[in-house]
Amino acid sequence: MPPNPLHQQPAVACAQAQVTKRSAPARTAACILALAFLVLTIFPVQAGAQKATPVELWQALADGGCNVLMRHAQAPGVGDPDNFTLGDCSTQRLLSAEGRQQAARIGEAFRQREIPIGRICASQWCRTMETAALLDLGPVEPLPVLNSFDTPETAESQTQALADVVSTPPERGNTLFVTHQANIQALTGVALQEGEVLVLAPRDGGFAILGAMPPAP
Repeated sequence: MPPNPLHQQPAVACAQAQVTKRSAPARTAACILALAFLVLTIFPVQAGAQKATPVELWQALADGGCNVLMRHAQAPGVGDPDNFTLGDCSTQRLLSAEGRQQAARIGEAFRQREIPIGRICASQWCRTMETAALLDLGPVEPLPVLNSFDTPETAESQTQALADVVSTPPERGNTLFVTHQANIQALTGVALQEGEVLVLAPRDGGFAILGAMPPAP
């Protein structure tokens, strides 16, 4: 039976948020229409997503205890070339000059507000690793569960694994996860712009979606 999303007032710290229980339907970027259908019928997290304002989201982050999903900064194009090779940036879609500037601005927005970041993890793709590095918020840890996926079989197991990760409260501050649109949408049903972040509140083996913040101007 699919989980029933719980409602809450958005202006709360992550540690006090109510919970959307975990689920992992098989969805991939290549099957976007099927993904949208599954999000609405199998994992209806949109109904439980909060409409917190940016001010409220920044306050939740300042209080700590959040897990933050971030889509990599601007990288022109879709997907990766046919000759994609993990670890070889020359075979991958990369950040543009604007994307690199965007990532730096986002990091500056976090530093100006003194947001505590205890851990930064990123997909092993070059554009996500570079985004995380350019944030300049601390050392970056490659995390394979954040890697983009290609098949329904991979999507299902990887999305469940990511659900487990983001349902675990950070040991200190907030944890920032830099990943891909397909991964974020498969997990939450939320479509983010490049450079946008989604703030989650982990608790009791699940998570609540507090809201999304657009990229720093």
